[in-house]
Amino acid sequence: MFNQPIDRRKFIQQSGTLMGTASLLALGVNASPSVSSLKMGLQLFTVRDALAKDIHGSLKKIAALGYQDLETYGFDPVKREYYGMKAAAFKQLLDDHKLSASSGHYDLYQYLSKPEEELDRYVDACIVGAHALGQRYITWPWLDPDSRSIEKFKLLAQKLNIVGERVTKAGLGFAYHNHDFEFIDHNGENGYDIIMRDTDASLVKLQIDLYWAVHSSRLTPAQLFSKQPGRFVMWHVKDMDKKTRDYTELGNGSIDYTVILPEAKRAGLQYYFIEQGGNFAKDSMQSITDSAIFFRKNLQRYLTS
Repeated sequence: MFNQPIDRRKFIQQSGTLMGTASLLALGVNASPSVSSLKMGLQLFTVRDALAKDIHGSLKKIAALGYQDLETYGFDPVKREYYGMKAAAFKQLLDDHKLSASSGHYDLYQYLSKPEEELDRYVDACIVGAHALGQRYITWPWLDPDSRSIEKFKLLAQKLNIVGERVTKAGLGFAYHNHDFEFIDHNGENGYDIIMRDTDASLVKLQIDLYWAVHSSRLTPAQLFSKQPGRFVMWHVKDMDKKTRDYTELGNGSIDYTVILPEAKRAGLQYYFIEQGGNFAKDSMQSITDSAIFFRKNLQRYLTS
């Protein structure tokens, strides 16, 4: 998802806390709505600089631009805070602007090689935070550079199944988010194939980053969807600069979303989030403005039921 992961880590706090979970009501995360009625979403990492300066004003502007749904990042599991706000207070701020937050990126990758008990404690803390915001999905967003070997991907698949079972029992959905490194060939194998093959599709959904899939996969998004229809429940929508292949605003790049968006039903799409990790033409808020205008005017109609 991110071109410079070191920047992202500055926003994410580490550690875990125990949660006493009993029986929690399921939230219907597996029910796919009509794709033509999906809310226009935004990954908040796109506007991390604006949020740091003025979270209230930024969310007000985001809502005014027509975004209705958000994906969070940067949960503090000890304080149970998002962006320096208690989860309940942040949820109220979202409600004030008629915004939802259907998914969150959580720092699960920190626990890939740690004891299962530590992972469980962190997952339980994430569940508390996700429920407080009314989120439907907890998403594993990243792997460290030293965790990208074939053996590590096999370990990852095991951990994803463990987390998926725990999250599902708590009434939430769980998904894995890709970058480019999952598509790197290792003597005929790659990490994405292992994730798709070795994880339980009923417990581990896929959040496909379409920029990275187009950038690095030997298969088109449509070909990936056809391998496991219904599993790609969330998408990251962003464009690729025609010359540098860096991020760019929707409509300025080379990715043909008129071909990808009609695949939403086969993919199983439930939520999508527009994102731009950097390389802003002016600044992040102007970029999400331009992308929102372009998406609504030129692309939204290609989401078919």
